Amino acid sequence: MTPFASVNFGRRLEALPGEMLRRVRPQPLPDPYAIAINRPLARELGIDPDSLLLPDALAVLAGNRVPDGAQPLATCYSGHQFGQYVPQLGDGRALLLGDTPWRGERAEWQLKGAGMTPFSRMGDGRAVLRSSVREYLCSEAMHGLGIPTTRALALVGSPERVMREMPETAAVVTRIAESFLRFGHFEVAYHRGMTDATRALAAFLIEHHYPECRDREEPVLALFERIVERTAGLMAAWQSVGFCHGVMNTDNMSLLGLTLDYGPFGFLDDFDAGHICNHSDHSGRYAFGEQPRVALWNLYCLGSAFLPLASEAALVGVLERYSAMFETEWLARLRQKLGWRGEETGDVALIEALFALLQEGRADYTLFFRTLADVDEPGGADRLAGLFATGADIGGWLEAWRRRAASDGRGMDERKRAMHGVNPRFVLRNHLAELAIRAARDEGNFAPIARLAECLARPFDEQPENSDLAGRPPEWAREISVSCSS
Repeated sequence: MTPFASVNFGRRLEALPGEMLRRVRPQPLPDPYAIAINRPLARELGIDPDSLLLPDALAVLAGNRVPDGAQPLATCYSGHQFGQYVPQLGDGRALLLGDTPWRGERAEWQLKGAGMTPFSRMGDGRAVLRSSVREYLCSEAMHGLGIPTTRALALVGSPERVMREMPETAAVVTRIAESFLRFGHFEVAYHRGMTDATRALAAFLIEHHYPECRDREEPVLALFERIVERTAGLMAAWQSVGFCHGVMNTDNMSLLGLTLDYGPFGFLDDFDAGHICNHSDHSGRYAFGEQPRVALWNLYCLGSAFLPLASEAALVGVLERYSAMFETEWLARLRQKLGWRGEETGDVALIEALFALLQEGRADYTLFFRTLADVDEPGGADRLAGLFATGADIGGWLEAWRRRAASDGRGMDERKRAMHGVNPRFVLRNHLAELAIRAARDEGNFAPIARLAECLARPFDEQPENSDLAGRPPEWAREISVSCSS
């Protein structure tokens, strides 16, 4: 393992047009301290985890020192926010340190909360402890679930106070990803008439992230198709685990199909397709059940930004395949969750009937699929029925599920193992994050963060020692309000 002091940061992003980049300097935070270090990710990056706790490393992770050779950058983008085009956005509280080797490719390092940039608008460039804990935990929880996501390497706090709805302490998350480029990067180039920048951005993506498109007859169209495919796959993954992003503006959509920007997110507790996790989303635009449709709307915005590089008819042709891409991936995931192999003609009807029951009975989404895997254990059917509100009759559906499951010839134990491998026992419920935040904020106790991170890295394992993290949320959790400022 390499000590952090020996890490050399590349400057790959400087190849993008200058109009899209601004050189910045982080703003120092007083008295930084380590809240959490992601040791497994540090080792993936080839870095000695203990070296990240040394004063010089903490100074970098807090934005108090720029490593030798690094040139921090903020990028310019625009986007559609709640359906309205906003011409000037950009990295308002995030800056890119550079890139380092990772899994045979390159990892970009980004500090979120390290101070103002030219794109901060009316903001202070800071992130608060509350939102930083949530992002640190959820990005790693999503990784544990096997869902494409940015990662979190470190969480650093400071006693500096910043104002949100109330005074809060500041924090910085070190985020890691193959790229932080967004739909909004294409949008700003298109809407400002910067065709050369649009072309350069597409070429950059093909060179570094989509090399399989390089030799296609129309490389840019192939690039767009791959982005659509990855986005459809990401939506299917979100829906399969009950993840609500909360603010699916185009500037929060990754060009690599990663889950990007953890703000007012949430995992479903009681199932409700109309669940709104973002207190700021007054119209329900980004409700759970709307996410696949909103992703398509966002892709049409991205397709418009590709018009200087490809024909409208060809771009629309790709977009018209999105629904089939999503449905194929979604049904494949649902069949796995339900313990079914292969495809049968009645599968869609059974799945639709299940979601109608889940909606009617407000059954806990995570617990339902995990309990279904154990339904033939003693008392299993009663535990499953107990997840539903009075009036929802699961019995008829359950018998149909058993007949379908039996058709593939697998035994109960084999099916149970397969279902446990795709249906998590643990997700980052809002009340779990809230308890960790309160312990850190009120007591200076970071152990609950470490415990949650370790648990959520293995969400499919039984983990009897963490059984208290797997149950229904308490009643007070219904009062938790998460907004865009979170």
